[in-house]
Amino acid sequence: MNEHIYRFLNGVSNSIKDIIYRLSRKMFLAEIKKKPNIITGQGLILNGIPVFEVVEGASIEIGSNVTLTSRNHDYHINLHSPVRLFADSPGASIIIGDKCRIHGTCIHAIKRIEIGKNCLIAANCQIIDSNGHEISYPDVENRINTKGSAKPVKICDSVWIGADSFILPGVRVGQGSVISANSVVVSDIPEFVIAGGNPAVIIRKMSSDTQ
Repeated sequence: MNEHIYRFLNGVSNSIKDIIYRLSRKMFLAEIKKKPNIITGQGLILNGIPVFEVVEGASIEIGSNVTLTSRNHDYHINLHSPVRLFADSPGASIIIGDKCRIHGTCIHAIKRIEIGKNCLIAANCQIIDSNGHEISYPDVENRINTKGSAKPVKICDSVWIGADSFILPGVRVGQGSVISANSVVVSDIPEFVIAGGNPAVIIRKMSSDTQ
């Protein structure tokens, strides 16, 4: 008897969650449509509610048929946080190409972060074009007052970035490449390779004909 009651209550709870989620998604989509500095293409899929932060003079541009996953539902590993797109200074831009799937990832641009088409970005990744502070040697007491310079990041078409990876300022990841989970990418990665580690290095060279 208790098992039947538990299943009933659990089902009601999930239904209520889904209703709240659908209402929240409609409100979120209506809100971003009012913002001239956020452009979204056709067929945006939201699993959970992402966080968009755009300062005046910055912009976010999302292509068609993009999926942003921000909740632990129908995804194969845990997400720590929702997708966060943060364009953090006047002139900063975040550009996401068509048919990308981005899961529980923070993309924080001071200058420019561009993601090509058909990219897969797994859970809990961090993509940043600034380190937040200068190293400030020898004046280390002043480090806390610095913001750090920015270098654009470009992730080319059909790149797959594994979970919990960091893509750091100034990096370019070439077309078709794979970054293994838990990697820290500090320098350019050529096209059609598998790379990984901290710092990430090339593990295997592929080719556009490799099956």
